[in-house]
Parts: sequence; C-alpha cells; structure tokens
Amino acid sequence: MTFVTRIRLQSGNRPALEQVVDEIRTTAERKGAELRGPHSAPPSDLRVPQYKTTDGDESRQFRSWDYTVYTRQMEIVGHNDVARKVAEFDFPQGVHVEVELEQIEQMA
Repeated sequence: MTFVTRIRLQSGNRPALEQVVDEIRTTAERKGAELRGPHSAPPSDLRVPQYKTTDGDESRQFRSWDYTVYTRQMEIVGHNDVARKVAEFDFPQGVHVEVELEQIEQMA
C-alpha cells in the first residue's frame, strides 16, 4: 500500500509561505521522497467590512480591511517518515496548514 500525503498551505504573508514551501521541498529532496508541486492557486482577494459600532448600523463604517490569501498545494508520495516530519514542522504564525493522508491500494 502506498500513502499520499496532501499538504495545503495558506497565508496572507507570501514570503513566510514561500519559506515554508522551500523548507518542505528541501526536506523531501534530501530524503529522496517523491514530491509533486508546489501548485499555486490564484491569490484570493478578500474584503472585510469594519463597523464603528456593534449595533449593526451599516451607515457608520470604517474603510474595509482588504487582504490577499496565497495558497500552495503539495503531495508527498510514499515516504511516511518524510510526511510525518513535515506535519510536525513548527510553522510560522499566520501560515495555515492542512494535511490529508490518503491510502492507495495497488491492483494485483
């Protein structure tokens, strides 16, 4: 059985995100693991309204808070020890990480 570990990284801090991607890539290359990616999704531009009061009066607002979220996806095929090591990284604050493990059975 082969395991595929999917890693999805998101952050509004692009340099921090790229640093984490480079660290994962370096770790996988050093251990000889098959790494697919990083695959980049188009950045998401988000806008959050900010109200001056808590009563919901929409006429009293500050300027909206606009920010961009960057996403990278990677896959590690096999090499469970590498995937485990990556999942245990001390990720910087502001980098959101999702790790999904899929077990693939090979046909006999």
